[in-house]
Amino acid sequence: MDQEFNYFYNDEGFGPAFKKQDVPKSSIEKNRGKLPDQLLQYWNEYGWCGYGNGLIWIVDPEEYAPVVDAWLEGTPFEGRDNYHTIAVSAFGELFLWGETTGLAISISSLWGMIFPGDESAGVAEGKGDLMIRGFFVGLDKDMLDESDDAERPLFDRAVKKLGVLNAGQMYGLVPALALGGSCDLKHLEKVDAVTHLIMLAQLGERQIMQDVVADAKAAGLLDGR
Repeated sequence: MDQEFNYFYNDEGFGPAFKKQDVPKSSIEKNRGKLPDQLLQYWNEYGWCGYGNGLIWIVDPEEYAPVVDAWLEGTPFEGRDNYHTIAVSAFGELFLWGETTGLAISISSLWGMIFPGDESAGVAEGKGDLMIRGFFVGLDKDMLDESDDAERPLFDRAVKKLGVLNAGQMYGLVPALALGGSCDLKHLEKVDAVTHLIMLAQLGERQIMQDVVADAKAAGLLDGR
């Protein structure tokens, strides 16, 4: 276990892994050259599985390919890069790796928001493995959690009420916010993640949020980094 993954697993308390699915060698080879070797190494050692009692899941990108298509269709990102879902939170936050743009997009499906970024320079310089280690170091339980309308965290209460998630599941609001629902524990249900995420993408206009890093670079605040 490298230093960064150890920090994620032990110091941040995301371990132990559970609901582990061993990754076929064919899947690792299929994604070689598309995803960083560091991520493939994690797959090989730890599998596709949940961490933080199911707060974050490392997933098979192929399973979530229809979700990526649904969310990016009609946006400026459609066709810009080949994007792969590498992780999904318990509430359907998606983390996408672009083959040329790196950790370029996260999607808050609950709120219909797409957060863009661009790490093309780092990918071109061969820093993909470093980015993946940084991704795990940067995961934070409070940020991955969702809060109800009264600003109370939902995850632990959802686990207590509905039970832990299985692979391929998420906690979804029924009805969804776009259909007039409210962010409240009583509206949470265990749902099939792929089906629910595609449905959310089709409900309403997706909001593309500001890329603050790009804005800072354009203003000369990051010295082109």
